[in-house]
Amino acid sequence: MAKKAAQQPAETSEVILYLKQISNEKKIPEEILYSKIEAAMVSAYKKEFGKQDNVSASMDRVTGEISVFARKTIVEEVTDPTVEISLAEVRERFPELADYDLGDLVEVPAGIDRFGRIAVQTARMVILQGIREAERGHILDELSDKENEVLTAIVKLVEPDCAYVEVSKTEGVLERKEMMPGEEVKVGDKLKVYVLEVNRSGRGPQVRVSRTHTGLIKRLFEVEVPEIKNGEVLIKAIAREAGSRTKMAVYSSNKDIDPVGACVGPHSLRVDNVSAELKTEKIDIIRWSSDPKEYVAAALSPARVSSVELSERDKQANVIVPDNQLSLAIGKEGQNARLAAKLTGWRIDIRSMSQALEQSVAESESDAEA
Repeated sequence: MAKKAAQQPAETSEVILYLKQISNEKKIPEEILYSKIEAAMVSAYKKEFGKQDNVSASMDRVTGEISVFARKTIVEEVTDPTVEISLAEVRERFPELADYDLGDLVEVPAGIDRFGRIAVQTARMVILQGIREAERGHILDELSDKENEVLTAIVKLVEPDCAYVEVSKTEGVLERKEMMPGEEVKVGDKLKVYVLEVNRSGRGPQVRVSRTHTGLIKRLFEVEVPEIKNGEVLIKAIAREAGSRTKMAVYSSNKDIDPVGACVGPHSLRVDNVSAELKTEKIDIIRWSSDPKEYVAAALSPARVSSVELSERDKQANVIVPDNQLSLAIGKEGQNARLAAKLTGWRIDIRSMSQALEQSVAESESDAEA
């Protein structure tokens, strides 16, 4: 083990106080800041002398003293001063190393006070970059726990294919495909977004967020409905066509709790609050049931259903509704039936009572002819 020669302090305790201040303000562990400064001094040495393999740096955690040592071999005549030191210089400058001889390794002060201007600038840049990286790393650690959660984003820049937003002090991206159809966002807008992914990019941690994910609906209701947050009401399924309509199936094992009423809230306040966050997207809340017939019938709300017949083999539900409920059950451009099928997992065929009667008569006549 090479013995280190003594080195005079290069910094004062004011540095430690400053680092503690940065640590508190930026929420960065002090040890990370120390390591960044030590790495910067090694980089500065390389900038000045072209070599760093034999260099180490340490910062005293109390006094703020920075020590940079170069590990050198004791030789009779120096041919490469970056890795060699003469025996005569060792005896003259470092009396504490007097017992060392030719061929021994010693660690001697690198003389950071003699670093050139470029080396000092390099050290400063590395330190500042290190602090920024440490801050981004801390933000990333916090945001990693926020995946699949809802956060508030502030729109900073709008481009044709995406919007750049600020989420928890870092940059996020809201891609056009993750915006609700027809939604126009402007710089300065505050939006509730669902965190899809947190990752590192060339510019630091970046967050991908969404306004179309069904998880956004779930998390918004968890905020608005205490019974969902405490587990008394469960969200069993969500089917969504973002910006237009959502169906959500809820359930409670507590007979004293109406899960639909809890989500709708007094005077529809809770569901209206969620809808307002989604640019007035319509939200249907229905009661989940373990009975597929009941579940399919409820999923077609607000239409009234007369009967449901199931075909387990091809997972199809044949539904009959009153004549005046047919268009309501199907919905505009088939949306109500489409969302009900997505919500329940059943293919749904809807007919009016008169259509069903006509089919029954036709089948009877066919059987009679046969």
